[in-house]
Amino acid sequence: MNAQKCLDLLREIKDVAFATVSEDGKPQIRIIDVMLAENEKLYFCTARGKDFYRQLMASGDVAVTGLTKDWQMIRLDGRAEKLEDQKMWIDRIFEENPSMKGVYPGESRYILEPFCISEGQVEFFDLGKSPIYRAAFRLGSDIRTEKQNTDQSRNDRKAAEAVAPVKKGFLITDACIGCGKCAGLCPQQCIEPGTPYRIMQEHCLHCGLCFENCPVSAIEKRLENESAVRNCEKSGQNNENPDRAKKQQEKRDDL
Repeated sequence: MNAQKCLDLLREIKDVAFATVSEDGKPQIRIIDVMLAENEKLYFCTARGKDFYRQLMASGDVAVTGLTKDWQMIRLDGRAEKLEDQKMWIDRIFEENPSMKGVYPGESRYILEPFCISEGQVEFFDLGKSPIYRAAFRLGSDIRTEKQNTDQSRNDRKAAEAVAPVKKGFLITDACIGCGKCAGLCPQQCIEPGTPYRIMQEHCLHCGLCFENCPVSAIEKRLENESAVRNCEKSGQNNENPDRAKKQQEKRDDL
């Protein structure tokens, strides 16, 4: 799986959900056709008179999601940009999607404006496998699964930070006491023993059951953990939080 294959799946589904935010800050969602998917870019169009068009022009931020018949979900968060050479792109879209000619016959097609999403993050989530499988990719970047990101060296991670997918889910820290409670509770059995125990990110549901039940609070949300580590590295300080460490020690003493 890679970013282009995710976009190809959205194209195969074709009628997918596009979400934006209205001027008053409320979420708006509608079904839009994916017209083209090539070179890690997703293309669609909408008419200039629609609220969707106005919202795209106001911010460009859009979230797209679709589900295949095999229970594979694809989610794309990115920024949509209106394309130049409007007539050329609309003609190309109509060539690739002949049914559009019945909706906008003749010259009426040019009320439509073409848009492209070329930057953003794509997530793939396969509920048809056991355990489930997930992966995340950046459009236009090197392909990385969650596992491949975990295996990168520190220097490689720093160099790739700008294009690497945003890491979600949970992380078991060095505060782990090896009790195994998290592994026993995990619905997908994707936590393996070690020092500390390790979550197999490519199979994780991100449900938070391990996070809520760790007796020493050794499990953190990945974004929170990595943000704290980066801040401490910049300041040259130890990344141990004194208050948190004290609470963890108190919990260990109670065990």
